[in-house]
Amino acid sequence: MLIVPPGKWLTGSFNLTSHFTLYIHKDAVLLGSQDESEWPEVAILPSYGRGRDAPGRLSSLIFGTNLTDVVVTGGNGTIDGQGAPWWKKFRNGELNVTRPYLIQILFSNQVQISNLTLVNSPSWNVHTIYCSDVVIQWMTVLAPVDSPNTDGINPDSCRNTRIEDCFIVSGDDCIAVKSGWDQYGNKFGMPTQQLVIRRLTCISPDSATVALGSEMSGGIQDVRIEDITAINTQSGVRIKTAVGRGAFVRDIYVRRMFTKTMEYVFWMTGSYGSHPDNGFDPKALPEIKRINYRDIVAENVTFAARLEGISNDPFTGICISNVTITLTKKPKKLIWNCTNVEGVTSNVTPPACDLLPEKKPIECPFPEDRLPIEDVKLKSCSIASAVA
Repeated sequence: MLIVPPGKWLTGSFNLTSHFTLYIHKDAVLLGSQDESEWPEVAILPSYGRGRDAPGRLSSLIFGTNLTDVVVTGGNGTIDGQGAPWWKKFRNGELNVTRPYLIQILFSNQVQISNLTLVNSPSWNVHTIYCSDVVIQWMTVLAPVDSPNTDGINPDSCRNTRIEDCFIVSGDDCIAVKSGWDQYGNKFGMPTQQLVIRRLTCISPDSATVALGSEMSGGIQDVRIEDITAINTQSGVRIKTAVGRGAFVRDIYVRRMFTKTMEYVFWMTGSYGSHPDNGFDPKALPEIKRINYRDIVAENVTFAARLEGISNDPFTGICISNVTITLTKKPKKLIWNCTNVEGVTSNVTPPACDLLPEKKPIECPFPEDRLPIEDVKLKSCSIASAVA
């Protein structure tokens, strides 16, 4: 165990090891260095083929690979990425590497991240990739709502993951579920699956509460999202994909979501674009099917839905039930905008588009079984127990 005691501690990137706990005291602040030389360049992720911002990529502040049994926790201590200079360089096109993340764990299992406050990350905050048996809980993530790409939590090509009880204010998606980028993700072929997201509160005026994609070329399957609150956020659970992505997003279940002041309650995009290079296969069409939403209340909404599938590759099996949407005082004329989608609705107000016809009262499915990660207990520790 490494205990970070009260005080402010300036550091560059550092690595974790297996069977290890990093504990940040409630009065401690880890400050990420603003000196670019303190951040070593690391290998490109195989499912991406390049860095997300630029060809190369820098190590994260807290970094680990090929680990077993690692815990990053605290008494709600703070990790401050001091990201403002990084945001400025990114906007000015001054970087030829991808900005650092705050926490990134690769090729690992039995990972727990909890009871921390993350602020001002240079880019993404928490990125678990190629991992299994992951628990992320009781996290507060804060970034200016105009900061670039400050995603809150990004499970990426991970299996058996649980994200619960988090509060996120972000300049990008609060949670972004990913699995690789175009031909690199297709070749690597590691989906994100068996993912539970519960009790999330999100504020992100320009992005999604939960995004599925856009990098989803290893596939995304069996995602269970429930008890969500989104305030002043652009969209709810959004699917982002494009021609060239391939793979699939399927068996997605959403229930009990409350939103207030939102542009789109339902948003699916089949033309997101943004490719790593010109080597993607233009015939690689994504399969989007069995997408289920139910028990949603949305207030002060501009559009009920913007659902845009792909020509000759419609998004199918969409089910929306028990939804009440209250529009803003000046809603757009086309409340439901639907193209290349197929599905049904039941008890939805205002009524959906013709491509999602009203059926006799139905309840869209939500799985009743429990995933293995739901029975994993969050490890807890304190300085008192550590000293003892």
